[in-house]
Amino acid sequence: MAFQDFYRLSSHAVLTNAVGQVLLLKANYADQAWGLPGGALDMGETIHQALLRECQEELGCQVQIEYLSGVYFHAAVTSHAFIFRCHLAASAEIRLSDEHTAYAWFDLDQLSKVQQIRVEDCLNYTGIVQSRSF
Repeated sequence: MAFQDFYRLSSHAVLTNAVGQVLLLKANYADQAWGLPGGALDMGETIHQALLRECQEELGCQVQIEYLSGVYFHAAVTSHAFIFRCHLAASAEIRLSDEHTAYAWFDLDQLSKVQQIRVEDCLNYTGIVQSRSF
């Protein structure tokens, strides 16, 4: 990789409800896809700081980070995504930012193949951080 090459880093949260469904947000930009809460790192941020900031912005509430479960390279967008297991307080009320039009809880089998792999790695965490390329 050359010094002038463009490269992205992002941090994302895996949040589940009482029945094991995963929280996804529907973006109102690009392809309007459903994705995990989180987003790109700002200059000078750590992956943890970015995750906390992005979740506060997108969900309108704080998350608690439990662990980093995986790092995934996505060739289509030249990016590494850091996936964290997180929790919302029982009293948390989700208030979406203007970047998203909806949120919903999904069963694992409703996720895209890539999302399913990343979430299953997270939920089946054994203390070893996974690393994969897509």
